[in-house]
Amino acid sequence: MTDFSTWDILRNLLLAARWTVALSLIAFIGGGLVGALLLVARLSGNGWADRAIGAYVQVFQGTPLLMQLFLSYFGIGLLGLNVSVWFSVTLALTLYSSAFLAEIWRGCVAAIPKGQWEAAQSLALSFGEQLRHVVFPQALRIAIPPTVGFLVQVVKGTALASVVGFVELTRAGNMISNATYQPFKVFACVALLYFALCYPVSLYAKFLERKVHASRR
Repeated sequence: MTDFSTWDILRNLLLAARWTVALSLIAFIGGGLVGALLLVARLSGNGWADRAIGAYVQVFQGTPLLMQLFLSYFGIGLLGLNVSVWFSVTLALTLYSSAFLAEIWRGCVAAIPKGQWEAAQSLALSFGEQLRHVVFPQALRIAIPPTVGFLVQVVKGTALASVVGFVELTRAGNMISNATYQPFKVFACVALLYFALCYPVSLYAKFLERKVHASRR
């Protein structure tokens, strides 16, 4: 058994946590960009686009993230493409995030009273101007808590990337546990680090919510 101190365990886990943070941010930002495009396409009134995007959302919401990671990791290989595990897990998490964010934001836009749309149309604003100047500013206030709350889910969801060999916080914890034979201590540290990543995000969401409410008074 390798003699690891608590500091040695934490130090190695902190190094791995960098990849958890990087993967979470890339998946969240990439998913946000794709999700925003899906939202605009769905709001455009095109029936085919609405049905296609609705089916896309249902597929990703109705299947486990673990299965999506497997399909991304092994499916890309079947296409004859030689890509890294980093690319495959990033792709899976980005698509997963885009589906959820598009649906979250669609619900926030749907919460805007119909009269606001009619008022924007009466001002002869184009569809893009209606979204930019009237609808999205109001939807933003509603969207902040669920959006940041979903970021917490993305951070925790990165743990599933360990099953395809991506070395992030959970995978590193498993490797260190196998080396030290101290699973309770190791995974207690892993849980503590996940909490340290997620809890400040939740607090920041509450701060942003109060700030937006204060700015609109």
